[in-house]
Parts: sequence; C-alpha cells; structure tokens
Amino acid sequence: MLMDHLYTFFPLAFPLWFHPFSRFVTPLFAFLMVVGLFHTRNKLKYNIRLFGWAIFMQAGDFIINKILISKQVAIHNNIFMALAVGLTVINLFEHSKKSKGFKKLGLIILAILIIPLGVFTEGGIVMIPFTLVTYFFREKRNRAIIGYVILCVIFFITSYIPYATVSETIKMLMFNSEFLFITVVPFIFLYNGERGLNTKFRVESL
Repeated sequence: MLMDHLYTFFPLAFPLWFHPFSRFVTPLFAFLMVVGLFHTRNKLKYNIRLFGWAIFMQAGDFIINKILISKQVAIHNNIFMALAVGLTVINLFEHSKKSKGFKKLGLIILAILIIPLGVFTEGGIVMIPFTLVTYFFREKRNRAIIGYVILCVIFFITSYIPYATVSETIKMLMFNSEFLFITVVPFIFLYNGERGLNTKFRVESL
C-alpha cells in the first residue's frame, strides 16, 4: 500500500511498476475482513468499528486537504469505507440466513442495493465483487479461485486500451492494473484457517 501511494504522490521519484506491484493489497484486506467476520465475537460491533475508522480516516483527509490546499494537494483515500460497506453487504446476507419471509427478502434486497454504493469507495470497484466472491465461496476455495479468474478477465477486458507500441500498451496496463488483484491468490493459499500466535501484541478479536 505504501508503494502504491509513493508512486501516486511522487510519480517523478518512483517508478510506475510500484503501482501494479501493490495490487494484491486491497483484496488481501477484503479476504481477511471476510475471514474476520466468522471469527469475531460480535458481527455488529465489527461492522461499527470499521465505520468508525472510516469516519476517522475521512476526517483526516478533510483536515489534511484544508491544510495543504494552497499546495494543490488533495487526498481522498479511505479504504476503511470500502471495507465497511463490503462488510455491511455480507453481514446482511449472513443475517438473512437466520430470517424468514419478508424480513429475509428485505435483508437480501437491502444488501443488493448497497453493493453499487461500495463501487464508488476507494478500491471498491475491485474490493466489493472480490468480497462477494470470497464470502459466497468461503468454504469452496477452488470455486472462489474460478470466480477470481473470471473477475480478472472482466477487469482486463474493461481496462485494456491498445496503443501504437507495445511499450505504451504495457505502461497503460501497469497503470490500469485492477486486474492484477489476482496476485492475491498465493497469499490466500498461505492461510490455513488456524489461529495464529497468541501474544500480548495480538488483538484477541475485532
């Protein structure tokens, strides 16, 4: 994430490859968020805490932009908002499993209506569909991988713009590199579903 932002704010000082090299970070956040939903003691508090940090980060953006406005610098980063919205969607789907009738239908419809809102958050265009695939195929990893590959192809097709030369086309793909979220897959396979070390530096639950 740091590498990505270094290139974004200092493009003359850092190479373009910093941007695509960090594409696995956002989906990794989303993957860990989905896993966390099924290990947290309180799903509602988990959701509220993410929205709390989203508000905190938004306030930070506002303060920084006001201070640096004379330098024509604007920061609009808020990955916590995308995480919070994504978690809200899957939380509604999860809650609908315990409901019946019109309440169940209402929760599902509400979740579907919220999905488009998440696309407009930072990283949401990748994070929201990735979160849904991860959630619905949480216990079927092979199917999840197939879903990731399909998303990768879709993002590649929608971002691909042929240029006059191969080098220019490669540069374009390095910048429009949402499809490279697929590089998160090796990290997903490293996760064995077991609890990590329990030390005083470890947060017990979200």
